[in-house]
Amino acid sequence: MKYARAIAFAALAGITIIGSGCAVGRGQETVGSYVDDTAITAAVKAKFVEDKTVSASALSVETLNGTVQLSGFAKSAAEKAQAENIARGVKNVKNVRNNIVVRP
Repeated sequence: MKYARAIAFAALAGITIIGSGCAVGRGQETVGSYVDDTAITAAVKAKFVEDKTVSASALSVETLNGTVQLSGFAKSAAEKAQAENIARGVKNVKNVRNNIVVRP
């Protein structure tokens, strides 16, 4: 009886997640592309942390279907360009939209 309830709860939770608009339901083509996008975002952020010229905490990274969108604030045009170069160098990135604003 205990296991039946656990299985029923897991099934209900799964149906709720799928039906309530998770990332796969909002325009992602497959679960695989969602996983790829998550991996791309994580890789870009990790490379930002490793790079001494990019302020990882001031920049946001979002990925959808292989297109990386960068946003936030940079201290210089060089930092903005470096962030874009880093993102373009990550495996499976198809395009980069650089919306970073340079603060004077």
